Amino acid sequence: MKKIGWLFISMIAVLIIAGCGSSDGEASGGGEGTPDKLVMGFVPSQDSDTIADTVKPLADKLAEKLGVEVEGKVMTNYTALVEAMGTNEVQIGFIPAFAYVLANEKHDVEVILKSERYGSGTYKAQYLVRSDSDIKNLEDLEGKVWAYGDPTSTSGYLFPAAQIMDEFNVENPETDFFSNSIQTGGHDNSAIAVYNEEADVATTFDDVRTELEEEYPDIMDKLSVLTYTSEIPNDTISVTSELNDEFVQKIKDTFLGFNEEEEMIKIMNDVYSWDAIIEAEDSEYDVVRDTYEKFSDSISINDL
Repeated sequence: MKKIGWLFISMIAVLIIAGCGSSDGEASGGGEGTPDKLVMGFVPSQDSDTIADTVKPLADKLAEKLGVEVEGKVMTNYTALVEAMGTNEVQIGFIPAFAYVLANEKHDVEVILKSERYGSGTYKAQYLVRSDSDIKNLEDLEGKVWAYGDPTSTSGYLFPAAQIMDEFNVENPETDFFSNSIQTGGHDNSAIAVYNEEADVATTFDDVRTELEEEYPDIMDKLSVLTYTSEIPNDTISVTSELNDEFVQKIKDTFLGFNEEEEMIKIMNDVYSWDAIIEAEDSEYDVVRDTYEKFSDSISINDL
């Protein structure tokens, strides 16, 4: 009887342990690296209340496909988003090229997808000048006034500045090449500064003029593109290193599947002007790393 009793107790213990194990698996979302809840981080390109409402259907659809709760969280800036990914408060981040490079370097964040716009996974920065100016090539910019949005902007500052540094062997374009510079706070403001003859050249994404035509109907005639920088990889969908490979693949496949769902792509277009979601590799961002190296002493994650 004792032997039978102990056997019975042992069987009950095994069942209890198995039950606890099953419960823990559910609590962790089905396994290590598979959370109960995913948080997607966005930085507003529009009013934060609007973007929060806009991305909710995207979060709901992702939750349905992945079988876990998904929340879309609006962050104040890219610094906050990258740091939240570093502490695993946010698991999926919609971050541009420069922010991704810093997030990867500091927190081992991994790019899985990127945007496609106008049929391309890359874009260029452009140099805008007045059409009636005597500026015909990059050399003619020497001694002129440069308008740019922000010193951490990939297309607004980093790529053009690196190009000037390389082509004209200068250490600081603002002091060694241009006569003066104006930090405008945005690509549109930089273009307007040239339009209003407050600066000689603006560096912006291609083509910021189309977003200003309603307010400035003649801007396409008044401003001309002098030239472009080299190609820059588009902004990313990146994930934290805590997620397991199998779950990351499921996230990736789900987002790629949204290309077939008009409603989902419309959301991405409304939020960040994405026309499609395409695959991405970390190596594609080496060109951004190389550019960043030129400024690494003066720019950090806190400057985003």
